[in-house]
Amino acid sequence: MGVDLALIWAVIILFGIMMYVVMDGFDLGIGILFPFTPDTEDRDVMVNTVAPVWDGNETWLVLGGAGLLAAFPLAYSVILDALHLPLLAMLLGLIFRGVAFEFRFKANDRHRPFWDRSFTWGSFVAAFFQGVTLGAYIEGIPVAQDAYAGGPLDWVAPFPLFTGLGLVVAYALLGCTWLILKTEGELQQRMCRHARPLTYALLAVIAVISVWTPLAQPDIARRWFSLPNVLWFAPVPVLVAAAGWMLLHKLRGRPHAWPFVLSLCLVFLGYSGLGISLWPSIVPPSLSIWDAAAPPQSQGFALVGALLIIPVILMYTAWSYYVFRGKVRAGEGYH
Repeated sequence: MGVDLALIWAVIILFGIMMYVVMDGFDLGIGILFPFTPDTEDRDVMVNTVAPVWDGNETWLVLGGAGLLAAFPLAYSVILDALHLPLLAMLLGLIFRGVAFEFRFKANDRHRPFWDRSFTWGSFVAAFFQGVTLGAYIEGIPVAQDAYAGGPLDWVAPFPLFTGLGLVVAYALLGCTWLILKTEGELQQRMCRHARPLTYALLAVIAVISVWTPLAQPDIARRWFSLPNVLWFAPVPVLVAAAGWMLLHKLRGRPHAWPFVLSLCLVFLGYSGLGISLWPSIVPPSLSIWDAAAPPQSQGFALVGALLIIPVILMYTAWSYYVFRGKVRAGEGYH
């Protein structure tokens, strides 16, 4: 029996996207939280917690996109054609946020508020349109004769817009709990106060999407409630409720790493639920990973490079987080 290269590439792409959501999610969340932290010194501390690692976090987004192009070119062309507007908005948000990130440190007191607002809006726009893209993807992309068969604004619909706001909430919670891990004193306590309503909001978002998705998508409903998928999916709601309860419990007292770990668990459980809902489609509902796969020779050639570079990315990412571990205090960090 030969190696299933399409399956291996699907796992690599899913892993890359998950790593991006985890690692750039709290980064974007910090920008989303800026309006709720008016003190300039506190904002400097917030940015300093991610300054050494923020640009490396987006490596995973590049890996996911490049892997999709190399291994599933048909899916890449259809998805890009269907969702080019929200993806473009996301990229513009990421670019503007990156520019604002650097310029706010160099700006004088008169110009810094402009770059702070730019950092906030860039983060919000990037997060929102990532969620819109996800929602439109879940709703399904019509395909005819190996090409996108819909219109350029099909993504402007209630479900994608709701998932956009939902992802903003998720990233804001990741940002809160990351700052609980990396800061101390009044800023840390303020983040604890913000994290509680954000936890409730994220649990509500997960519940709404869990009900909305099977009601609106009969194919997903059949996949959820058929064997053996129902056995894989049944523990997810229980684990989500348990993780949410533990997160609210750990926010009491003097929290440190547990809130961030548990918020990551909530995001991972939502991601796993999405995977169960769509598998093995890569362009739902019509194209599976095998339908959209590149020739085995192309997949095998690209896989050699991926298997060489992914361990390197993991090593330098782990090393950078290790080097910059610990609390960040006012007056320390990036300049």
